[in-house]
Amino acid sequence: MAKYCPVIGLEIHCQLATKTKMFCGCEIEVNTTPNKHVCPVCLGMPGAMPVPNKKAVEYAIRLGLALNCEIDLNAMWTRKNYFYPDLPKGYQITQTGGLPVYDHPICKNGWIEVTLEDGTTKKIGITRIHMEEDAGKLVHDMSPTSSHFDANRCGTPLCEIVTEPDIRSPEEAVLALQKIKQILEYTQVSNANMENGNMRCDGNISLRASEDAPFGTRAEIKNLNSFTNLEKALYAEITLQSLTLDAGKEVEQCTKRFDPNTNKTIVIRSKEDAHDYKYFPEPDMVRLVTDPAFVEEIRRTLPELPDARRKRFITEYGVTEYDAHVLTIDRDISIWYDTAAKQCKAPKTLANWVISELLREVKELEGGLSAIKVTPKQMADLVNLIENNTISGKIAKTVFAEMFETGKDPEAIVEEKGLKQVTDVGAIEAVVREVVAANPAQFEQFKTGTNPKMKGFFVGQVMRKSGGKANPGLVNEILDKLAAE
Repeated sequence: MAKYCPVIGLEIHCQLATKTKMFCGCEIEVNTTPNKHVCPVCLGMPGAMPVPNKKAVEYAIRLGLALNCEIDLNAMWTRKNYFYPDLPKGYQITQTGGLPVYDHPICKNGWIEVTLEDGTTKKIGITRIHMEEDAGKLVHDMSPTSSHFDANRCGTPLCEIVTEPDIRSPEEAVLALQKIKQILEYTQVSNANMENGNMRCDGNISLRASEDAPFGTRAEIKNLNSFTNLEKALYAEITLQSLTLDAGKEVEQCTKRFDPNTNKTIVIRSKEDAHDYKYFPEPDMVRLVTDPAFVEEIRRTLPELPDARRKRFITEYGVTEYDAHVLTIDRDISIWYDTAAKQCKAPKTLANWVISELLREVKELEGGLSAIKVTPKQMADLVNLIENNTISGKIAKTVFAEMFETGKDPEAIVEEKGLKQVTDVGAIEAVVREVVAANPAQFEQFKTGTNPKMKGFFVGQVMRKSGGKANPGLVNEILDKLAAE
């Protein structure tokens, strides 16, 4: 397998988070009564005229700008002709075509940057982003002998993001898909939930003998709905194509699906070429002419994107590169941390608490971050109590557990349970002397330096005897003083 070089490109379909459909005013609602939100336009009735959804156009431009694309101010709608049971019109309105004269998507020539495992960065080109309408849905589980058609999804606005064939491994493909999903969420143009079908990915892959050899014949693997399945499907196809080439046979261009149960890619049809779809300009719509001022207003209002937020967290809050990466993977978590950090005396310490304590609990919580009772301010207040020496880090874990369970303020919990840290030197010294007196042999080892670990033993004993409320720094200082006597 290693003697072949993979060439991979992705086609990512994402539903736009608009309230209404692409070319009509029908509401978009998931998990509702079949065929509830339909009209002559989305059903393709004769004489029904489509009108583009301005919000969908705005979202497509916002996505294009976030992906560093050029915006085509004179984009073209085309008609892609093919028959499928869930496509009632018998054609799809899109923005790509079989000839260059027809190929005028709203966004083109963009790029993203991903960080590879070795820490280097790689730029992956975005060929285009084009708008189109989604098809309906076939329901196969209502009867063993028939299928049912739900037209609610017909006309849902989609953006298709097509990458350049710049990807050289399944791992890189996953990084690219993760980055695009992240940008979709940060810009809020799509819910980008792969499990719910808001986002689907097709993987195009071919093999060649070397990095500078011509491209091989590609296979397209359709509708991959998770990062894991994308990686597994690409590896399965690499194995299959490698065996085919090793046997002296030619790889056939085709469209496939991935079966995760058998870990195999399966041919579903011979690959169509563009001319098979008989593209032509959409006769019911003129070109999509966009005012440059509209584009600049969208550019001006772009949110802070993940790379910029990660860099800001490093410079503004002093967190590590790794911590900044973890804190910005999810948009909601990054906002949560950012809100807390603005109210915290030690944002770097806060980052450790969010990553090690909060995210661990959120992972197990149904509903995720939205279901937690702890507010960003409460988390900041907890860290501030540690910084003020009001409580120790060990006591803080007890307080956090109570906060997570009840939603109470950390100050209230500390007061109710009497958890304030003891900082009275005399009181702490009395406890230290008591522990030393009870363990003379161990203290001699600590005092003479024959067993350096004994200091940790005494700190632990004092903390246990004080119920975890003794200031650890003072305990260490007192132990050193007694050893020097």
